[in-house]
Amino acid sequence: MTDDPRQPGRVETEEHRLSLAHLRENYTRGGLDERSVDPNPIVQFEIWFQQALAAGLREPNAMTLATVTPAGRPSARVVLLKEVSESGFVFYTNYKSRKGRDLDANPWAALTFYWADLERQVRIEGGVARLSRMESEVYFKSRPKGSRLGAWASRQSEPISGRAQLEIRLKDLEARYAASDAVPLPEFWGGYCVRPLAIEFWQGRPNRLHDRIEYRRKGESDWQIQRLSP
Repeated sequence: MTDDPRQPGRVETEEHRLSLAHLRENYTRGGLDERSVDPNPIVQFEIWFQQALAAGLREPNAMTLATVTPAGRPSARVVLLKEVSESGFVFYTNYKSRKGRDLDANPWAALTFYWADLERQVRIEGGVARLSRMESEVYFKSRPKGSRLGAWASRQSEPISGRAQLEIRLKDLEARYAASDAVPLPEFWGGYCVRPLAIEFWQGRPNRLHDRIEYRRKGESDWQIQRLSP
C-alpha cells in the first residue's frame, strides 16, 4: 500500500477475508419508461415517495448526503428529508458540523434515496443554500423538546471525551428549560435546500439491465428527460 495518505492504494493480501461475490439479487418488481414518467421530476419523486410510504418502508425519507471538502475529499452520511417542493429537497443540521463546513466551502451536494424493498433508487445533484432563519425557526419549534435541547447539547462533529459529557450538557439544559417549552433556535443550527440540477430514477431489472431515467434542468422550470444505459 502507498505510504502517502493522500493517495488511494491497494492492499495486497494472500487471502480474501470477506468475499461477497455470491451475494446478488435479480430485480423483478417492475420497470420504468421515459414515456410514462411525469414530466416534472418533483411530481415523479412524490409519486415514488407515496408508494414507499404505502409499502410500509421504515424511514423512506432517509437519504445519503454527499459533500466535498475544500481539498476535494468526499464525505457521505445519512440525513432525513424534511420537505420537498419545486424549490428543492430540505434537511436540517448543525452549521458547524463537518457537512456544514463542507457546504460553506463548496455549496454543491448529491443525495441518494435507496428503497430496497421496491428495488428503487433516486439520485439528486445540485447546488445548496441555507434556508432563512425564519424558515428554520418554524421547523425547529415543531420538533420534540428533547430534540431541540439535543441540538444545543451537541457540538456536532467535534471530538468528545465520552457520552457522559453529552448527558451532563443535556441535564443542565433540561434544568434550565424545565419550566418552559420555549427553547430558542441556536444560531449554529438550521436548514439547507438542495436545488436540483439533475434527478435520476433507477428501477432494478433482471440481468442487471436496470432502467435509469434522468431529468436534467433546462432553464428555470423546464426539464430534459433521457434514458441512461444501466
